[in-house]
Amino acid sequence: MNRPFGDTFESLILETTGASSFEPDKVIQELWSGYGQIIRLKLIGSDRDTVVVKHVMMPFANQHPRGWNSNLSHQRKVFSYQVETEWYQSRSARCDDHCRIPQYLGFGRDGESVLLILEDLDSSGFPKRLSSVTLDQADLCLRWLAEFHATFLGDSTNGLWETGTYWHLATRPEELEALDDEPLKSAAVRIDRHLSEARFQTLVHGDAKLANFCFSEKGDAVAALDFQYVGGGCGMKDVAYFLGSCLSESECEKNEARLLDTYFAFLEAALRRHKPSVDPREVITEWRDLFPLAWTDFHRFLKGWCPGHWKINSYSERLAREVIKTL
Repeated sequence: MNRPFGDTFESLILETTGASSFEPDKVIQELWSGYGQIIRLKLIGSDRDTVVVKHVMMPFANQHPRGWNSNLSHQRKVFSYQVETEWYQSRSARCDDHCRIPQYLGFGRDGESVLLILEDLDSSGFPKRLSSVTLDQADLCLRWLAEFHATFLGDSTNGLWETGTYWHLATRPEELEALDDEPLKSAAVRIDRHLSEARFQTLVHGDAKLANFCFSEKGDAVAALDFQYVGGGCGMKDVAYFLGSCLSESECEKNEARLLDTYFAFLEAALRRHKPSVDPREVITEWRDLFPLAWTDFHRFLKGWCPGHWKINSYSERLAREVIKTL
């Protein structure tokens, strides 16, 4: 691999890790729309064997794979990397082993590029990435989300997205305009308002898809990463998005009630530990009613963004119609 960084970032990596030198090991992922890379580095002379760095380079022009290429899209991505940096610097230390994340190690800026240095979760016992899950594995992710939501219930969004999730209505006018489902289009603002005006707000992960969860070798523990869209919101946004990311239409139909009950059991226990002054029954009652709206909110984005997407199915269509009738 060619030398991926300039002198400024090389010095930062050595200073942060205490290494005498390092070698690029692997490009883990190319960032969306050509905004950089996530790279694993092998360290020499450090008490860590490896670290992962997120190297973000802001392009002045890019080609979005689905054609959504605008200044608004660019500004949204730029702010998302600012949010992730703020998240790691100011909030991440509050995540314990119940909602495990990569440890934040350092950050630097060099012109239009930024570098985030993080613990390598693979080396720390979370090397598995799954493309599908059993119900028990889904439960692990739901527990992580419940712990995360309980930890940050009622927290300030300063420095983060005021409303988390990458599909938030206010940041997606192009996709709304492209939506050809008129009843859903007409209901979009009301759905968003119901979610935004919920009494109980927390910080949501904002991109809690299965690909952002890292599993232990035995599959009995999980950690999460990628906090570009963390911000305020109802926890149901994460839960609905997660379930939609890893369950088929028939699995959603069959297991929705069981999985929601599991999440809320975890949430109740976590709230009793993290927020003893909050009655968990009140949170659960409100959020359970908001689950169909959260699902429909993402469905609205998806139908405008990519009308042929595999996640658009009869389960989502039925749920959306039922939500629209109740508004």
